[in-house]
Amino acid sequence: MSTTPIAARPFQFDLQPGRAALVIIDMQRDFIEPGGFGESLGNDVSLLEAAVGPTLALLQAWRARGWPVVHTRESHLPDLSDCPPAKRSRGNPSLRIGDAGPGGRLLVRGEPGNQIIPTLAPIDGEIVIDKPGKGAFYATPLQAELQARGVTQLVVAGVTTEVCVQTTLREANDRGYDCLLVEEATASYFPAFKAATIEMVVAQGGIVGWAAPLAAVLAALPDGA
Repeated sequence: MSTTPIAARPFQFDLQPGRAALVIIDMQRDFIEPGGFGESLGNDVSLLEAAVGPTLALLQAWRARGWPVVHTRESHLPDLSDCPPAKRSRGNPSLRIGDAGPGGRLLVRGEPGNQIIPTLAPIDGEIVIDKPGKGAFYATPLQAELQARGVTQLVVAGVTTEVCVQTTLREANDRGYDCLLVEEATASYFPAFKAATIEMVVAQGGIVGWAAPLAAVLAALPDGA
């Protein structure tokens, strides 16, 4: 199988065209826009805006080539039966998961705030995974969806770097996927946490995966359709 080399850390990432899925983690209104769950925790949500443009560039490149795209949303059933009390009890005691906010009930499926931001909204044929946990594999059909498409590599973007993105990378690594994190296409409410996470991913010879700048990824991709 032919591969496409991408300049990455800790060493070259050999992309396998057609067998790599773009996985965009939790680019939801609840995390990125004012009035959502992220802001309810006291965060400056404007810090996540930096990842939107780079993620869109990746998404457009993947779509042009007809390669698999996965979008995830951290979300819960309306009755919160899939939200452990220990998860709901943490955070802002006056505005918890399931409570009503400006965008509807926080992190509840079907609510306006739980949707992916319009700039990155899924199109027909793209996989959308609703996940009750931080990782995209826990209690979801993601593994089966990837296997059905012959996916062996994940190129990862989204928020937040140190929580849902990192958890998904570690879950994927344990399942045998080669993972490449695109540095500008991920963000955190705490920039130092993003930087530390990237270093953890590539440490010890890439113990969790690879990381590369957006320009290196886009420059390496074969011509699109």
